[in-house]
Amino acid sequence: MTNLPPYYYNAPEETFKLAKRLRKKITKAEKLLWHELRRNNLKGYYFRRQHPIAWYIADFYCHKAKLVIELDGEAHDTEEMKEHDEKRNGIMEDFDIIVLRFKNEEVFGNVDEVVEKIKKHLP
Repeated sequence: MTNLPPYYYNAPEETFKLAKRLRKKITKAEKLLWHELRRNNLKGYYFRRQHPIAWYIADFYCHKAKLVIELDGEAHDTEEMKEHDEKRNGIMEDFDIIVLRFKNEEVFGNVDEVVEKIKKHLP
């Protein structure tokens, strides 16, 4: 894809296709947090859902704050996924992007607290 806005960090076309499919398969935790991010005007910051960044897809991304929000289910508890997430976080940091990770249980247990933690990372 050519002439992409900078907030895609040169994501390839395949990443956009996958992101589009993922938007149709929203998890319950993502749906709950997305409801809060959409309705709650977080200091005027706008989040995108299933946003391509290079060859990765962020669950939620705010370009103005350079902030990624990731929601992790049980699959992220394996050593393999922990290594993958750590590598991915490093790549995001190379783009000066902050990554916040929350367990799905945190979102289900107290979504308001999760939103407050996100607000603390907005300038």
